[in-house]
Amino acid sequence: MKIGCPTEIKPQEYRVGLTPNAVREAVAHGHQVMMQAGAGEGAGFTDATYEAAGARIAETAEEVFAEVDMIVKVKEPQAVERKMLREGQVLFTYLHLAPDPEQTKDLLASGCTAIAYETVTDARGGLPLLAPMSEVAGRLAPQSGAWALQKANGGSGVLMGGVPGVRPANVAIIGGGVVGAAAARVAVGMGANVTVLDRSVPRLSYLDDVFMGRLTTQYSDAAALEELIPRMDMVIGAVLIPGAAAPKLIRRNQLTQMKPGSVLVDVAIDQGGCFETSRPTTHAEPIFEIDGVVHYCVANMPGAVARTSTQALGNATMPFMLALADKGWKQACADDPHLLDGLNVHAGQLTYYAVGKALGIDVISPQMAIRA
Repeated sequence: MKIGCPTEIKPQEYRVGLTPNAVREAVAHGHQVMMQAGAGEGAGFTDATYEAAGARIAETAEEVFAEVDMIVKVKEPQAVERKMLREGQVLFTYLHLAPDPEQTKDLLASGCTAIAYETVTDARGGLPLLAPMSEVAGRLAPQSGAWALQKANGGSGVLMGGVPGVRPANVAIIGGGVVGAAAARVAVGMGANVTVLDRSVPRLSYLDDVFMGRLTTQYSDAAALEELIPRMDMVIGAVLIPGAAAPKLIRRNQLTQMKPGSVLVDVAIDQGGCFETSRPTTHAEPIFEIDGVVHYCVANMPGAVARTSTQALGNATMPFMLALADKGWKQACADDPHLLDGLNVHAGQLTYYAVGKALGIDVISPQMAIRA
């Protein structure tokens, strides 16, 4: 199979879909790999490194899209890239289709087969290709929120860890999954007063044990949020419904209950955000203010630490990428129901129920797509 990896063109996105190690493995399996020139530079990988691993370097994205059977990326294809996709071509990347009707429409029109990292599952019910980026985004969230809390950036001027005689910041993390646990680890380490909310009592029990009383756990419901919001200096939204639009947990009318200069960090912004007032931002302009509350809603947070993120993502995606290349997408998905869960689009039809529900589009089962 011919595998291609274009340079990411989303603003301030420095990750790359294939590491040199992944290229080396693919070539060892008998496949051809084409990298766009400069694709790995943002993550610290030179064209020469990819050539040494066995890749061919193409000057333009057009060359890559035109020649290969499978495109491997990091972020969802941008509008100009979607025009280059074709029928029968496999796209393997993050998609986040539920809040993105334009991307969904274009992918359906292209006739390609699109497999989304964020909906591939594992035997434990986890999301193995989302987890490494969730770890990164979770660890970045308190760090980014602490920057936004600084007075010069519009925040209230509260230091996360306080100082002797002055209280630390109060931080609420909504969602105790991979993102929430990673965010809690860093926020606790920074000395903040941390509360984690979740609707899974076993998960709260786990976090209570792991953190040994260094944070507070609380069952998440509307009353709990209403009680906490006025006291918080920072709220981190870390709620995920796989493949679906994120639930809106804090509404516009609740912002007036928050402290002036408090900060919302929306890690769920890729799925539409879990705060009603959230909208995607970039690393170049990461924050905005509504009703005195600073919002940090960067849609590709892990892109800020591209080297670490690329290596972590590459470790997770490589086995699936090789299975798709070795067997072809139909056989690979037939052999692995967890990879099949990643199938979102095939030959002009949507194959993921949560996306169809969010966008009002008819869906066929992925099993039907394999048999087609």
